[in-house]
Amino acid sequence: MRTVSKLFMALSVLSFAVPAFAQGGASSEVNWVAISAGFSMAFASGICALAQGKATAAAAEGLARNPAARPGIQLALILGLALIESLALYTLVIIFAKVK
Repeated sequence: MRTVSKLFMALSVLSFAVPAFAQGGASSEVNWVAISAGFSMAFASGICALAQGKATAAAAEGLARNPAARPGIQLALILGLALIESLALYTLVIIFAKVK
């Protein structure tokens, strides 16, 4: 099973390397800013998703332990989710400002 997994990983790496050997025109300049912007948005979105999942799980656990504290937990959850989502929005604003 491990050899099959390693074989598929090697094939996937090789499939990404194929476009590197394509012939380029006179202007084969790579826009590294756009590529790094895409990676930064992917990282920001992934981190936001993990943080939002952890915050929601903690709020659900808090509600399960103490249902009477719902207003306080709900307010803290909504405020926390808004601040977490602002990370992705700030990253998106920076991308639009830098990528031309």
